[in-house]
Amino acid sequence: MFEFRDFDLKGPRPSHAGALTQDLELEVLFQAMAGSDKFMLEAVRAACLETLEEPSAIRYRQQILEDCLRHPTIIRSLYAVAVAGVEGGRKVWRGTLNRYPDRVLYWSMELLRSFMSQLRRLREIADEHGAKFHSKGLSTLLRMLAKELDEGYLATVEAHLRQLKFPEGILMSAELGEGNRGTKYTLRASRSALPGWTQRLRALIERLPRRDRTSYVYQVDARDESGANALAELKNRGIGAVASALAQSADHVEGFFEMLRAELAFYVGCLNLADRLSAQGESICLPEVMDESVPVWSGRGLYDVALSLTAASPVVGNDLDADGKALIMITGANRGGKTTGLRSLGQAQVMMQCGMFVAARSYRANACSGIFTHFRRQEDPGMKSGKFDEELARMSAIIARLKPGGLLLFNESFSSTNAREASEIASEIVGALLEARIKVAYVTHLFDLAHGFYLHRRERTLFLRAERRPDGTRTFRLPEGPPSPTSYGEDLYRRIFSTATAERAAELSH
Repeated sequence: MFEFRDFDLKGPRPSHAGALTQDLELEVLFQAMAGSDKFMLEAVRAACLETLEEPSAIRYRQQILEDCLRHPTIIRSLYAVAVAGVEGGRKVWRGTLNRYPDRVLYWSMELLRSFMSQLRRLREIADEHGAKFHSKGLSTLLRMLAKELDEGYLATVEAHLRQLKFPEGILMSAELGEGNRGTKYTLRASRSALPGWTQRLRALIERLPRRDRTSYVYQVDARDESGANALAELKNRGIGAVASALAQSADHVEGFFEMLRAELAFYVGCLNLADRLSAQGESICLPEVMDESVPVWSGRGLYDVALSLTAASPVVGNDLDADGKALIMITGANRGGKTTGLRSLGQAQVMMQCGMFVAARSYRANACSGIFTHFRRQEDPGMKSGKFDEELARMSAIIARLKPGGLLLFNESFSSTNAREASEIASEIVGALLEARIKVAYVTHLFDLAHGFYLHRRERTLFLRAERRPDGTRTFRLPEGPPSPTSYGEDLYRRIFSTATAERAAELSH
């Protein structure tokens, strides 16, 4: 996920993540990516809401995703191995006696033993498919797996685990300290664990005549409970260092599987979403991330992912040519696709800045320093202040977090007050944002607001207008066009009164 650091699944979310998710309907996107995998849902939420600001970081993740799209089966296999490793580790009972070295040693051995088959499977995948990947992230990972998990290493680990069962008993040494108390307890390798030539040399030495061959043996009686407890204490002193080292190794391997699952979850989620959109006949593309400081904003066939995932048929996409424009002003007939177009633009920017593909035939844009939304909210009966005050409070909180190079999407903002006051407030806010080098996209029905920018900032603004045919039908397309003073109230009149006339005719026919 990152070239120089790990993916922090539990890290803090941006304070505006909830509003961004609600306004752009990102939860639909997350659910489509994760399906029934609850862990994957948590991972894709964290990855998508922690948008990347550096173009190099976005491109790094895009290259990995490109590899994943070329070899989805291999990536899903890697994820399945990581999941199996984590789940296998959770089946090892650790109990509440982990303060005793013998218990720590036991569960550490069981934990490492449960990982061995998954580590071997990772090495097999790396050996078989490593050459197929070209992105820096995946090729580095697979080279590391092939090198570090070679058969010699795995065989050595298994040999150590067999030895730590102490089939010949525990061999340990100690010294006498003050008051004849034992000190410097050290676990020793058994004879069977030594190399063959070392065993033969030791046997030869032991057959040589020695004057101090006297040894002492003390055998604890089976009914001597105190003696058994003392012997167990001696054993725990001897294996304490080994148990601690083995526990650290087991935790390290378990952490590796957990991190591998977390980082692969995002890419498998991307594969799931790509499959869903492909099945519906929708296009996706890897966007071009621009380094230029001037505004870059263009795309072909941009569409609303959330709408596409919930609609029965392919949705209408729109083209965008806003290079060099810091402001996009969207006006036009009600229910003409303005909000859907704005949402598709916001979704594209979020998807690009987390390293995903974009729901479009093509898309290119600057990486923003932050993506924010200010959408109209439904009336809240429990609000202590008025709706207009609530809008201003949200706006103030957003401005406090905005930085130059950011993006702010407005949808019918400040419509809770009269048109004249709303236009003046919105004009002042948008003007200040543009001066602070903030990119803005604004959906509005306020003609005075849009017309004011058309008169005075036309060269830096792209004006889009929801298309309406002469008969009143909507195409849900947003071609370029200047603001129009009419809100097409006759459409509402026709819809209401034509329906009422038809109902009255039906009543009379009975």
